[in-house]
Formats: sequence, C-alpha cells, structure tokens
Amino acid sequence: MFSKPGSSMHEISPSSLNSLSSRVSYLKSFLSFTSEDGAALQASAPLVGPLVPTILDAVYTKLLSYDITAKAFVPRQPGYQGDVPKKVLDLNLNHPQIVHRKDFLKRYLVKLVSNDDWSDDSKFWEYLDTVGIMHTGVPGFKHREKRPELRVEYIHMGLLLGYVEDVVVEAVLGMDAIDSKTKEKVTRAFNKLLWIQNDLFARHYVVDKDSGTRPRGMEATKALGLCHMVLLVVRAGSITTG
Repeated sequence: MFSKPGSSMHEISPSSLNSLSSRVSYLKSFLSFTSEDGAALQASAPLVGPLVPTILDAVYTKLLSYDITAKAFVPRQPGYQGDVPKKVLDLNLNHPQIVHRKDFLKRYLVKLVSNDDWSDDSKFWEYLDTVGIMHTGVPGFKHREKRPELRVEYIHMGLLLGYVEDVVVEAVLGMDAIDSKTKEKVTRAFNKLLWIQNDLFARHYVVDKDSGTRPRGMEATKALGLCHMVLLVVRAGSITTG
C-alpha cells in the first residue's frame, strides 16, 4: 500500500490482498487501527479477564437457543474425547462438549487482549486468519488435518462476532472502575479488531473476483463446481440457439 507523490489517495493492488500481511495493512489503515488501539486492548486485560466466564455463558446460551447454530456442536469437536450428544436437545451449558468449546473461546478472548505485537507481520494475525480457515471445514490447525470436515457457514460466524462485540461493549460500558475516556478507547479498539477478524473470516468464504480469492472447504468447492457446470451448459445452449 502506498500513496502517489502529492496525492493523499492510497493505491491498493487487488492481488496484494491475497497476502495476509498486505491485507492486514489495508484493513488497519482503513479502520485507523493503530498502536494506541493495541495498547488499549492490552490495558483492558485486567478488566475483561474477570468477565470472561459471564461472556462465555452469554455467548453459548445464545448459540444454543437456535437449532441452526446449536447443530454445529452435535458432531465430535476438535480435541474432545468424551461422550458426544445424540441430538441438539441434549446440549446445554454444562454438557462436556460445550464446556470444551467454551475453553477454546476463552483462549481466543484472552489472545485478543494479551497480544503485544500489532505489526502487519505479527503471528497474531496469522492466528486470527487460521481461526477463519478452520470454520470453513479446512483443517486450519495441525490437530485437524486428519479429522472430518466441520463447517460453520459465514452468516453464523458474522452474527457471533456481532454478538460477542455487543456483550463485551455492554460489559465495558457498565464498569465503574474506569472513566468514560478509557471506556471509549477500549470499546473502539474492540470494534476495530473484531471487524478485522470479520474480514479474516469472510475472505475464506466469499468469491472476490478482483483479488482472485475463492471460498475454502469441500462444500464450497462442490458448490462452485456445480455453478461452473451450469454456466457451461447455459453458454453451450446460447451458442446452439444462436
């Protein structure tokens, strides 16, 4: 990303967005995510930490209140060795498999406020990107390489991020121990960070003609293949009738 001499307009090559560091650089620039935002997130760790159990319960209560989101937790989850539920209605906050998933989200939330490297090449962004990949069904982490595909569609991931943000913002705004300026810094930083995470989900689910990216996962590959076949049939029919 660069600007022409004498111009305030940034030039972005669409193909450069295939590079994670270049993409993150663009996202940070557009959202004005700065080192100050990173510092605000780090400083919020002692405040957000005690709220994590409440946040986890709120998030999973929401996820289990809809069958379309709860069904993702019926199959055996990555790294879980215990009994699995037979149906959606067997799930609750205390089910061992849900407790296992809550632990993953707990580690994720801790990472959001404990990172100390916000550079474009930071391993932190690789972690957020891998979280996006693994929900497409592709084994983003090594422990998933020989496991069955577990895919969660993008609509649910986007909604989850929105809900997590709302829960965190409400919690921060309700804190009596910090002043309004600090609350503003923390909530704005969380907002920017979760929108970056949103893109690092979306890039693995959508077709981007300009940058040449394609959705990941077996189901997405099948769907794209079917669309391609339909287009070929339509074009062949047009040629024949023409």
